[in-house]
Amino acid sequence: MRRSFTRRVVITSGLAAAACAPTTSVIPYDDRTTQFHAKMLQVEQRAGGRVGVVALNTANNVTLSYRADERFAMCSMFKWLLAAQILQMDMHMPGFLAQQVHFNEVYLANLGHAPVTRANVARGWMTVEQLAEAAVTQSDNGAANLLLEGVMGPAGLTRFLRANGDSVTRLDRNEPSLNENVPGDVRDTTTPNAMAHTMVRFLTTDTPLNPTARVKLTGWLVGNQTGGARLRAGLPADWRVGDKTGASDGDHNATTDVAICWSAPASAPIVIACFLSESTVDFDARNAAHADVARTVVQTWS
Repeated sequence: MRRSFTRRVVITSGLAAAACAPTTSVIPYDDRTTQFHAKMLQVEQRAGGRVGVVALNTANNVTLSYRADERFAMCSMFKWLLAAQILQMDMHMPGFLAQQVHFNEVYLANLGHAPVTRANVARGWMTVEQLAEAAVTQSDNGAANLLLEGVMGPAGLTRFLRANGDSVTRLDRNEPSLNENVPGDVRDTTTPNAMAHTMVRFLTTDTPLNPTARVKLTGWLVGNQTGGARLRAGLPADWRVGDKTGASDGDHNATTDVAICWSAPASAPIVIACFLSESTVDFDARNAAHADVARTVVQTWS
């Protein structure tokens, strides 16, 4: 069986005009920033390697940052951006989400984590919407790679980001190669600053997604099943949180998470983008580092 979209789906999705990043006010170097930087240094020393963080409060555009403009590997974090592109395509091609994408077991070989697509191999297809949801909520590699074929590959996703205000984030490879994370390699990377501002722009403004698409994407992020031990673990239990994680293991492992969270139903959201690279501790300790970052953000602003 040959994988394919049931109709032609390869279109240029840079249909929205580029949007400028919102103006930010960095907290001056008072006790709060001094303490925040000291805490991030402690997290970094415990985890090894580098830690990069940007936390942005959309109520006042005040930020906390640490290595904000250094590049870090995204790993599977890119999948929420891919879902945003898919939703924008549906805005311009009604019915796009309902299209069937066909695939077989051979396609999923050597892709690693692909629980949802593997569960549908016998049927041989999933809809575009089902693939996008699986990519975000289960970080399904097969779903992500299939969707990338419909947006003209990693370069198509990068063009979408450029057309919608993100001049930094780039995707160059598919799963699983994009997780390599060799030091100094700019492929498949972003910065904490770029990722935080892109999340704010995509989920809290009308560019590039309309309200219906934003609600759907936010719902997928809130329903994510892979982030319970990371930023979510350091946030108050009564907060509403949506996030997308990424991780790789090996000599240059990376552990990432970006989250949007609300302290109350009517509150302005906070966005936190957190990255670890070349960490020397085990997976559980890397997760705990993310929780420590989120806990420190809340404590700094409380």
